[in-house]
Formats: sequence, C-alpha cells, structure tokens
Amino acid sequence: MTAFTLSPDRRDQLATLLADEGRLQAEYPKVAEYLDTAASLAGGADPEQERLLDLRMLNFLAGGESANPYWDVVEPLVGAGADGQRRIPGDGVTGSARLGYAQTVLQETYAYAVPSPGTLDWVARIAGDHGVCEVGAGRGYWAAMLAARGVDVLAFDSEPPADAANPSFPNAPGRRAAWHRVAGLAELEQAWESQRLGERVLFLCWPPGWGDSMSARTLWDYAEAGGERLIVIGEPKGGKTGSDEFFDELAAGWSLESTDDSFVSWWNLDDAAQYWQLR
Repeated sequence: MTAFTLSPDRRDQLATLLADEGRLQAEYPKVAEYLDTAASLAGGADPEQERLLDLRMLNFLAGGESANPYWDVVEPLVGAGADGQRRIPGDGVTGSARLGYAQTVLQETYAYAVPSPGTLDWVARIAGDHGVCEVGAGRGYWAAMLAARGVDVLAFDSEPPADAANPSFPNAPGRRAAWHRVAGLAELEQAWESQRLGERVLFLCWPPGWGDSMSARTLWDYAEAGGERLIVIGEPKGGKTGSDEFFDELAAGWSLESTDDSFVSWWNLDDAAQYWQLR
C-alpha cells in the first residue's frame, strides 16, 4: 500500500475542522455527510485500510492540495483483479458497502471513470497535436487533467455544472463546480464548424446509457464534421454507458485500434478505455 502522510500543519488544520462541527457542515457539508454515512456502513476485512481511505477522503475533499486528487484518494487501493485488469480494490478483493459509498462520492465530485496517470498519458499520446473535443465532460475533470499534460481540450456538456443543475454532478459548498471550462450545447452546435471539431480526437468518457441518444448523436455529428478518431471510456454494449445505436455504429463503420492496458476500473464496473478509428 502506498504511504500517505500529512504535514503537521495540515493535520492541525483538519483536526481543527473536525472539532468544529458547525464549520464542517457549513464549509464542507458533503465531507460531513461522507464521514457520518461511511461510519454506519459495513466495511471490508482491513479496518486500517478504511481508516486511511477516510483520511484521504477528508484531506482531498476538504481542499487538500493535489494535481489529481481523485487518483491520490484511490491509488493505494489499486491492484490486479481476478480478470487481470487493474481494479479498485485489487488482489481479488470484493469491495464493501463502505467503499461503494466512497466510490459514489468520488464520482459525483470528480468524474465517473478513474483518471489514472497511465490512462491520461495514453489519451495524450493519441491526441498528439490534434487536440481533444470532449462531449459529456461533466465538471471537466478529465479535461483539466489532459490540459495539464499539454493537450488542447475543448469540453462540452448538456448541463455544465458551473452553469446548470446537473443531477450526476450535484454542487455543494466546498465542492468545485468545474475543473476546466465546460461549454453548453449551444456552443457545441456552433463549434462543429467554427472550431473544426472534426480535426480533433473525440473523447467520450462515460456517455450516458439506458437508451440515451447522446452517444450516437455525438458520433454522427463528429463523423459529419469529418472526424475520424474516437476515444471512449465506458462499459460494453448492454452496460451502463452508450446506447445500442452507438455501439451498432461503431461495429458498422469503425475499427478498434487499441485498448489501454493501464486503465483502472472499480471492482463493480466493466469499463475500459478504447481508441477507435473510422474505416
């Protein structure tokens, strides 16, 4: 397990915050909610691991400095799953109700897919000088991580959390609404031509499933704009991401070029990072 230490000053800051329940509720209500709820849920076989997870959650959700806080919270839990894929938790361990709750909090705070450094580097290599067009960017967390690697990213969402209520990314005091600028659909419609989005790599990270037309519609618009390169992170057909029409379109006209072997998935998900090219 990767060591996790806090400076004496940061320990004092967090201790002071925890000692003042009113302040904790006012400044970081989602942190207070996490700590209360997690304590009531069944955990796994390693109480020390869970204590350290709670400490990392407290530190980073309450504004602890990090270039990639999502990864800094989960990285100590990563290992090989029974299928050989990198998973949280790894080593064949099944996640607990407590870890599942932490997963939900992290997803709505940052992003649904885990942005491991290896996967971010993989996306950046594919993007190269083309740049990325991310549609369904949520808070823009992946966009921010890619931009930090020098990737030129334009990000869009139907409900940018900084500007609209987004049920997948609810806002709260102490929680960043956006990590990167995320424009709305009106700007996306104009950008297909004005920003020449077809010259960029289309990036879909956990496009909505359950019959939602967003993934297929975006793929059609991208191909219409002359686009030929797609990175998609999500589950296979029939899973939680993408519509049947989206997967049918991929099968009919696109070729799978590579899959990121460094991708990290939660134990209860079947997502992967794939690169496709138009045939």
